[in-house]
Amino acid sequence: MARRTSAFALLLILCAVSAMARVQTGFLDRTVSISPASYRYQVYVPADFRSKKSWPVILFLHGAGERGSDGLLQTDVGIGHAIRLDASRFPFIVVMPQCSKGKIWGESDMRAQALAALDASIKEFHGDRKHVYLTGLSMGGFGTWEIAATYPGRFAALVPICSGVRPQKDWPQLKVKLADDAKAADPYAEVARLVGKTPVWIFHGDADQAVPVEESRHMAEALKAAGAEYKYTEYPGVNHNSWDKAYAEPELVPWLLSKSLR
Repeated sequence: MARRTSAFALLLILCAVSAMARVQTGFLDRTVSISPASYRYQVYVPADFRSKKSWPVILFLHGAGERGSDGLLQTDVGIGHAIRLDASRFPFIVVMPQCSKGKIWGESDMRAQALAALDASIKEFHGDRKHVYLTGLSMGGFGTWEIAATYPGRFAALVPICSGVRPQKDWPQLKVKLADDAKAADPYAEVARLVGKTPVWIFHGDADQAVPVEESRHMAEALKAAGAEYKYTEYPGVNHNSWDKAYAEPELVPWLLSKSLR
């Protein structure tokens, strides 16, 4: 009887240890510190996560409406929403930082916290640095261009959605600061030059009343002139929310996974 009791107790201990060793999956709360501030963010970890496998990683930049400090709101719109609709379509570690209120992704401290969250997630969840992708919508799309142009060669592919480069009439602070600071005669050509050979898939609705579709059309033209690898998808009759359609595109995930840093 004593032996059975000991064996049962040992089994319970082993089960507890196994449960503790098992990595949590789903949407996870995390915090990153960029002295003197700390920022909450979310990481999505697929249900079939295994630490012995190297995982592709997506860095997602949300739009202006999800700014804050709760570390949660940015999962409700865009790629987080798409994952909740069908998680099986996204075999990635997805990093979702949150831009502070009154800020834009183009500011140095916001870029720093986004990249710090990305690096921490790659380290914690065995991310594959050759398969790291950057995407964003609206304000986050501007941030996608900004970060990609600032750190050329860091990402295997880019997916900017309903975004642009030049300052917007109703929000002049929203722009790709790098191109503006460079006093470039053609900021679209400057961003295309800085992005270089990184593959890009641009999405935009032609009825967008927040960010004119001409912004993405000009970027597509600049990428073409630069000899870049790019795709451009324009949705007829779609207003600002082109992200639901973009993240639901059947070919988007296979396209991303086909891109790799050398």
